[in-house]
Order: sequence, then structure tokens, then C-alpha cells
Amino acid sequence: MSFFSVLFALLIEQLKPLRGGNVIHESLMAWVRWTGRNFDAGKDVHAWVVWGITVIVPALLTWGVFYVIAQFSLLAALAWNIAVLYMTLGFRQFSHYFTDIRDALERGDENTARRLLAEWRHLDASELPRRELLRHVIEHSLLAAHRHVFGVFFWFVLLATVGLGPAGAVLYRMAEFSSRYWAYKSRTIGVPSNQRLMELAQQLFGMLDHVPARLTAFGFAVVGNFEEAIDSWRRHSELWRYANDGIILAAAAGAVGVRLGGSSAPSVTPDRSKTFEIGAATEAGEAEGSTHGLPPELGHLRSIVGLVWRSVVLWMLLLALLSLANLVG
Repeated sequence: MSFFSVLFALLIEQLKPLRGGNVIHESLMAWVRWTGRNFDAGKDVHAWVVWGITVIVPALLTWGVFYVIAQFSLLAALAWNIAVLYMTLGFRQFSHYFTDIRDALERGDENTARRLLAEWRHLDASELPRRELLRHVIEHSLLAAHRHVFGVFFWFVLLATVGLGPAGAVLYRMAEFSSRYWAYKSRTIGVPSNQRLMELAQQLFGMLDHVPARLTAFGFAVVGNFEEAIDSWRRHSELWRYANDGIILAAAAGAVGVRLGGSSAPSVTPDRSKTFEIGAATEAGEAEGSTHGLPPELGHLRSIVGLVWRSVVLWMLLLALLSLANLVG
């Protein structure tokens, strides 16, 4: 069931992707605001309460619906899995910006590319040179692919294997979503918040993302230049402030032979009062140096697309083999 759930969800998402500002996104925003407003009294223990209600409760409810439906119809349970995965994983939730930026650069329209990057990540990209623009696009795209696809993929399969249906997908997505939201609320718009809640959300998401990040990096190595990817992983992953991000970016850099890392993009623009697409502090993407490899060029964007899609095919094949083995066994 896991294989078909992921396959159909990805196919549907390619045909009819969710757009920004959709009702699901707005509902999640309202949920996170409500839990923080009603259960956060500013103490350390309240941080755990808020995080548990925000993240664990939706995952449990998702499993509960799956359990009830599965008692009556496996096909209905499969449809529920697909619906939840459609809402939690997918390339098209971010890839339209990547595609538009690539098309603008192919036309030689760097101003449009900078404007699109600023709109996507809410950065001041007006002064970025071409190679730095390309680097930031590559780095943001790799991390977005991991968080929208591979991380959700891992947790869905893991918990579905033990009978929890799509609860893993919701667990990962809510943990990632809430870690961005509370960081955004505290750091970007200056609204006072429970500092412990922000730190706890980021810490727990880092723990949830520990294994998926390493599997994503390993997948990049397998479908790319394996030796260079592993060497870059070993030598350069610690350049980044956040370990999980560093492992993914360093492995991808070695896999396609591109130089990644360096200073973060300029600070966020002041008109971010109604969005939080990045959430984390502006120095989150900053690295204390760069990996080996060639400076980013336009051709590397195509290489990154190929790397991500080959990784998807790799993990789908492995999941298909595991599903087949389970059926035969």
C-alpha cells in the first residue's frame, strides 16, 4: 500500500499541484496560531505542551481516521493515504519558482531571476552576482526537495510499516512547519514569543530529520558521483550551521561537482508581515567556507534537477522491492 500511496500522490501532485495561500496552508497557520495562543503561558513546560498539541495531535487524528476507514475498506484507506500525502509532499509546492528562475537565466534576464528569488525566499537579492544567485537557488532547491519529498517519504513509510497509516507524513510536515513558524514569529516580525518553544521546535525537528537527511544525502551519492559525494559529506558538512542541512548540501555538491557554501543571502525584506516561507534566521544558510567543485553555472541547475529525480526513482524502486518482498513473504 505504501508504494502505491506515494506513487499516486506524486502523480496527482504533478498534474494538479497545491498553490501558495491554499486553504490547507491557511488552516495550518490558523492551527499553529491557536495552539500557541491558548496553551503557551511562557514557561518551559508549556513549550512541550504546545509542541505536542500542534504536532502530535494532528498525526494521531490522521492515524485514527486511517484506522477507522481501514476496518471497512482497504481501498478507502489507500485513498486516505494518497489524500494526506498529496497535501504533505510534492515537488510542485516549490519547483515553479525554480523553473521560472532557470528560464529567466536562460533568457539572460538576471533581474527577473533576482526578483523571483526575492519573492520565493523573501531575501534582498538585488545585489547578488550571477554565481551567488545560482548558488542560493541550488541550495534552497535542494533543501526544499528534501523537506517536501524525501523527509515526508521516510516518515510516511516508516510509520505506515507499523500500521500507523499516513501519520508519519503529518508528523514530519507539522514538525517542520511549526519550527519555521515560531522562528519566523520571534525573529522576523518581532512578536514576543516563548524562546523555549522556538528552540524546542527546532531541536525536535532536527531530531526527526536526522535520519532522513542522511538518507537523502546517501541517495544523492548513489545516483551522482559517489566517491566525490561521500568525500564532500565527510570533509565539508560541518561548514554549515545546521548539521542536517550541511550533510545534504555537501553531499549534493560532491555528487554534481558544484561549489556550494559561503555567506548567506542578504537579510529579509521588510514586507514579510504576512508570510513566513523561510522562517529560520537569515544566517541559517551561511557556511564557514565552500565545498570543492566548479563555481555554479546555469548547467548545474539541470544537474540538480536530474539528481533529485534520480533519487526519487531510486527510493521508489527500493520501496517497490520491499513491498514486493512483503507480498511474497
